[in-house]
Amino acid sequence: MENTDDRQHRSILRRIAHRIMLEKGLVPDFSSQALAELDEVRGPAARSDESTRDLRNLLWCSIDNDDSRDLDQLTFAEAMPAGAAKILVAIADVDGVVKKQSALDDHARQNTTSVYTAGGTFPMLPEKLSTDLTSLNYESDRLAVVIEMIVAADGSIQGSDLYRATVRNRAKLAYNSVASWLEGNGPMPQEIGTVDGLDQNLRLQDRVAQKLKTARHEHGALSLETTEARPVFVGDELKELETDQQNRAKDLIADFMIAANGVAARYLASNKFPSLRRVVRTPKRWDRIIELAAEHGSTLPKDPDSKALEQFLVSAKAADELRFPDLSLSVIKLLGAGEYVVQLPGDSAAGHFGLAVKDYAHSTAPNRRFPDLITQRLLKAAMAGGLLPYDNDELVALAKHCTEEEDAAKKVERQVGKSAAAMLLQSRIGEQFDAIVTGASDKGTWVRIFRPPIEGRLEGGFKGVDVGHRLRVQLIRTDVERGYIDFKRAG
Repeated sequence: MENTDDRQHRSILRRIAHRIMLEKGLVPDFSSQALAELDEVRGPAARSDESTRDLRNLLWCSIDNDDSRDLDQLTFAEAMPAGAAKILVAIADVDGVVKKQSALDDHARQNTTSVYTAGGTFPMLPEKLSTDLTSLNYESDRLAVVIEMIVAADGSIQGSDLYRATVRNRAKLAYNSVASWLEGNGPMPQEIGTVDGLDQNLRLQDRVAQKLKTARHEHGALSLETTEARPVFVGDELKELETDQQNRAKDLIADFMIAANGVAARYLASNKFPSLRRVVRTPKRWDRIIELAAEHGSTLPKDPDSKALEQFLVSAKAADELRFPDLSLSVIKLLGAGEYVVQLPGDSAAGHFGLAVKDYAHSTAPNRRFPDLITQRLLKAAMAGGLLPYDNDELVALAKHCTEEEDAAKKVERQVGKSAAAMLLQSRIGEQFDAIVTGASDKGTWVRIFRPPIEGRLEGGFKGVDVGHRLRVQLIRTDVERGYIDFKRAG
């Protein structure tokens, strides 16, 4: 067991993250060519033609994590007759600054995503862009691609449009404080009160988002909740891993983005353009999901059925809300990972099993995800009636590459998270914990303890256990450098 210097926790984790990125084939540092190109960028994207609308007067706001500085989208709502509403989602025009095949684009294309680790963020684009010139920052005029949706009283999308506009963020808001206010558990955030009418607008957004969610779940979208752990530092010392819970404000943004991503996919299809879709095919281990449901007193059909699975999840949450995130995690692991695929004009869509949507193209986070930047270029070309920015073979190769690199980035994030967890647990060798099995295969068996929410390998006593089983474990070893946390079955 090693001891790490408390004053250097953050720098140790960043060094570990840097090393693991290289091991996974990711590039943690920008090239000299990319940095030279960055020096030539003098300002944000400028309005290029008369078709760009001026929407700076609308009550736009951003809602993101407390510490987020790369702001990809703004939202706005307008009430309409018969209980309908117009929802606008403004997406940062990153392509206006980062041109295809530039050195900056090459770096983004290599990693395909920003990597968020306990040791710090390794952004897909330099911070001069992602947190400033291509970010929809407070009181800054920025170009955006706007996705407009008419949402009916029943949560169905009755009409949609896409266009380019200049926008201005009127309030930079954070998930937790907005959720606390929307749920009636806390005061209205000060930033909302300074903008006349923004409180009513956000309440309208919240109502529409809940209608969208209800409509999706009626079609079989899954009510999944997981427990994410965020590192909490005091200075450079890691103090704890804090549980990051789902809430009303996160749901609001998620529901709008799912709807906007659907509109983007259908817009490209209607213009006979190819698109890059995010899909989760039918579950890889439906048999084990059936067993898991049976252990909770529910019966699922033999063949994968998202509506039946959703009914089971809703009843399971009602029966045991405290443990529901653990059940959710088990189901997510058994569903299998998502992937990017190319949707050619006229082809039938594979769809996203967990979201119960057929049309789903990542489009709303071009500062931090390369597939969204690809989609933005396709959308802008379709809007302008221009040539395809990517041919079909290039898109197919990019879909495979983006899937692989996103998987690699998640592995980096998980491994650095385990190094942080090993830091916290290194003084607790020999202690026992309640745990749930999160993975079981030929490669090994993994468990997650509940407090703190940390995952590790089960080195002994794993015979006969499977995903979703609960057991008592004892911590036997930690390794900060390699991110290893080993348990054995207690008793």
